Formats: sequence, C-alpha cells, structure tokens
Amino acid sequence: MKTDDRVALDEWYAVETAAAVTAAPVVTHLLGQDIVCDRLPDGAPRVRECLADGFGPALPVRERYGCLWTTLGHPNRDVIAITEADEPDRRHVPCGWVKMRTSGPRVVENFLDMAHFPFVHTDILGAEPNTEVPAYASEIRRDVDEVWATNCSFFQPRIAATETQGDFVRLTYRVPSPFVVMLYRVCPSAPDRLDAIALFIQPMEEELCRAQPVMYLVDSCSTHTALLNFEQVIFLQDRIIVENQRPLRLPLEPRHEIPTRADKSSVVYRRWLKEKGLRFGTVGHG
Repeated sequence: MKTDDRVALDEWYAVETAAAVTAAPVVTHLLGQDIVCDRLPDGAPRVRECLADGFGPALPVRERYGCLWTTLGHPNRDVIAITEADEPDRRHVPCGWVKMRTSGPRVVENFLDMAHFPFVHTDILGAEPNTEVPAYASEIRRDVDEVWATNCSFFQPRIAATETQGDFVRLTYRVPSPFVVMLYRVCPSAPDRLDAIALFIQPMEEELCRAQPVMYLVDSCSTHTALLNFEQVIFLQDRIIVENQRPLRLPLEPRHEIPTRADKSSVVYRRWLKEKGLRFGTVGHG
C-alpha cells in the first residue's frame, strides 16, 4: 500500500536505468506503490501508477545521471544537482541496481560510516591497525537543506581503482536528499579535482529498497570493467552488513542506538530526518 508519508512522497527518486526504458512497459515499486515506466512513440519517458482499474495519470519525470527519476508527490525543488556530471572529461560509471532487504535510510547511514572500512572492506578501504576515525565536522547546511560531513580522513590501502598503494585520503560526504548520498574524494591522477560517487536509493517498501552507485571519475587509464568491479565489490560487501542490522528501519531517537564520536554524520543525518518528519523507513519518530 502506498505510504501516506508526505515527506517521502514529496521527494524525487531514481527508479530505473534510462537506457533500459523502452516502449515495453517496465513495472517497479516505489514507496509501497507499483509504478510502470515506458516511452511514448516520440521517445519521451513516462511513469504512471498502477491502479486497480488501469493506470493513473502521468507522474512528473526527469532523465538525469543515466536514470529515470519520478515522484509520487509534489517536490518543492528539482532533482539534486551533481555538477560533476556536466564536466565532459569525466568517466560516467553507473554500477547497476542492487536490491536489499533493509530500509533506505539504513543504506544512507552505512554509506556515511567510515568506522566499518577496516572490518568490512579489508585491504581495500581500510585495514588494521588503522581503525580510528579522526575527528571531522558534520552539519545541516540550512541554506541548501543538505547534510554535509567535511574534513574527513581515513587510511585506505587502495584509494581508487587506479592505485595499489595506501594513503590517508580526504573525504567529503553530502546528503542532498533523504534517499541520495554522495562521496567526494581527491582524484589521485588530478589532485586539484574531486571524484564524485553518488548512491541513488529507490525505497520500495519500508524494509526493502534498491540502490545504484553512480561514479563521475577523472580517470583515463582504468577499463570500465575495472572501475565497475572495484565499486561492486565494495557495495556487495556493504549489502551483507545492512541486511543484518536490526531494526531494519533507522531509529531516529538517540536512546535507541548509542553513537560514538565516529558516528557524527549519522547523528546529524538522523536529526535532519527527524526535523523533516520522515516516517518511511524509520522508527522512533513522533
């Protein structure tokens, strides 16, 4: 059943890979509601709700970042802006959709968490004994209504698909909407620029979602397969973790899960969701 959570309804969601949408209807699920994606004879994309007696009217739709985006409500702003997507020399690497039996906010929080790097992504994003998360800053940027974590650093044995040596890397995290999270890291081959990695989450049910990492990289050396494999290995390792967290929905009350200093971005993200009044995929609101 479609949620009545107005906060969730009034967001934009990536729901399908644009290239996969043709005149043949593709049915998927968003916020408890079946929707169908197809293309009109002129090639324009169309998304509609599947109703008991047929289809609802066309929903708002955008083609951005290799995906089809839609909303079941009335967003007060457009699809998030990723300026790196407009830079022609970047590699655009969509990494494929992965379905996970967990809530969308849990996936966002896992993406923000650096403390798990040495234990979940061993010898890729982290390794013992370098397990401490140095202090960093996290805030809600009221002017753009986004969560940012800055001055993050962590030792990584492989800082990118192009690298084989480890180093401390500087990371910046951005949460531009409740179901989209981004990572910016210094590009090894162009130290004055940042690679951008986005994670688009499609919340299907309260405890079921799909997600796709999409990368915008300054990398003229790696093969597409190498880039894809590097990110997919990491993401599938994360899938095991988030599907085993309990509860599957993200607690918004601090007393439900005790944070540490390393969880500062998670604390700010939860506070932001609570301020918004998001109920879908969370517990402890009210």
